[in-house]
Formats: sequence, C-alpha cells, structure tokens
Amino acid sequence: MTGFGKSEASLAKRKITVEIRSLNSKQMDLSLRLPAIYRQAEYEIRNRVTRALQRGKVDLFVSVESATVETSAHINKEALAAYAAELREAARGAGLDPTAAGWDAAALQVLMRLPDVVATDAEEVAEEELTALMTAVEEACARLNAFREQEGAILIADLLRRVDLIEHYKEEVVPFEKARTESIKTRILDNLEKLPVEVDRNRLEQEMIFYLEKLDITEEKVRLTNHCRYFREVAGTEEGAGRKLGFIAQEMGREINTMGSKANEATIQRLVVQMKDELEKIKEQVLNIL
Repeated sequence: MTGFGKSEASLAKRKITVEIRSLNSKQMDLSLRLPAIYRQAEYEIRNRVTRALQRGKVDLFVSVESATVETSAHINKEALAAYAAELREAARGAGLDPTAAGWDAAALQVLMRLPDVVATDAEEVAEEELTALMTAVEEACARLNAFREQEGAILIADLLRRVDLIEHYKEEVVPFEKARTESIKTRILDNLEKLPVEVDRNRLEQEMIFYLEKLDITEEKVRLTNHCRYFREVAGTEEGAGRKLGFIAQEMGREINTMGSKANEATIQRLVVQMKDELEKIKEQVLNIL
C-alpha cells in the first residue's frame, strides 16, 4: 500500500529528519539513504522498518543538520611544513625559483593533495543520538501506517461494495433460470420432431432430466454466496487480510466461471460477465491490502 511518513528529532547540536514513503509490492523492498555517520545503525533501522511495515517498495531518507559548524577533518601542520621544505629544496635543485610570484599558491594546491596532510577523524555517534534516530524512524513508520490505514478503510469499503454488486447480479440470474430450462427443452423437442425417427418418450424424459441437471447452477450460486459472506467476515475482522482475501476472490472466480460455462442463455451470460468485471476489480484492489 502507498503511504508517506515524516518525523524529526532535535538534539543540542543536530536536527535529524526521517522521511519514508512506500509503494505497492508483494514483498519488502527497502532502500535506505543514510548520512555516513549513521551507517553503523543501518541493520537496526532495516529490522525496525521491516517489522513495522511488513511489505512494500519502501524508500527511507535520513538527513541531519548541524546547529554548529563541525568538521571531522584537520590539517597536519607538521606534515605540511615538511612537504613544503622538501618541495622548495627539490625546486631549487631543478633550477626553479620558489620565491617567484605565484609559487606559493601553486605549491599549496600540490601540498594539500599529498598523503597525511589532511586527516579525517572517525566520528563517533553518541548513544543518545542513535536513540533519537531510532525513535524518529519508528515515528515516521507509525505515521506511514496511519496513512495506510486510512487508505485501507477506503479500499475495504470499495471491495465490499463490489461484493454486493456480485451478489446482486447473482440474484438477477434467478428469473432467467426457469425460462432457460423451458427454452432448452423446447429447442430439443423441436429438433427431434424434424428427425425421421421414432423416439422413446420415457427415455427422452430421463435423458432430458440428466441433461438439465448438468446445466443447473444452484450449487454454484450457493457456494458463491458462502464465499461472499466469508469475504466480508475476513475483510471486517482480520488483520493483514490481503492474502486471504486474494484466495477467497480466486474461489469466487471459480464459481462464476462455472456459472458462465453452464449458462446457455444470453442474459445469464451477460450477468456473468458483469460479475467477472467486478471480480477483476476486486483482485486488483486486494493487491493493495496488506
């Protein structure tokens, strides 16, 4: 399910901002963008986000702002001075004038690239700051889940409306069943009258009964009604019902397809097509529910 969540944590020297967004996906596909100082917390963040969101294509962004000017790099003055002395000596040995105009600027560019002139200290993150980061991650996940729940309520209402439509179309089939039976019997008898053969009327009645029983859709309608009722129960009471609703929708499809194959009547076929149309929309929407 889609969603968005944002949280902030303010510390004495830093402000941490966490933004998280998700798109529909059957599995958890998590992408993190963290400042380098928080890389040590990546594994824990992944665990907490996965537990909170379960599945989805999730992007999480963490940014940090410093309230004071900070730098983890410093210039090694002793190394710089030693390199400068060697550079001047090498220049004189090559016949160059280290006192010429522009020499200092050019030399400084070379010196700053030499090893050990600029050193970077590995920055340690305080436990308090890591705790604030994790709290912000959890708050962002909670807000994203609240967004999902709101969207989920709208989706469930739409699904139940479509289930009602399927049952409505099923009930519309009833008046045409008896007329269909009479129409089939009449057609068979008319075709037999055209054949130049004697017909055993008792045997004909038996075969007619067997044939019409094969076209009967009462069982399919009963099972479809049960599936619709179960769909409503699961949608209204169970957490994380997306997969189960998908399975129930598949069973509903089996009954509707069987009704279509047995229909043998234009109006019933049209109603079956309308039921299939609503069911396909249900299957599409169920993919958006956890």
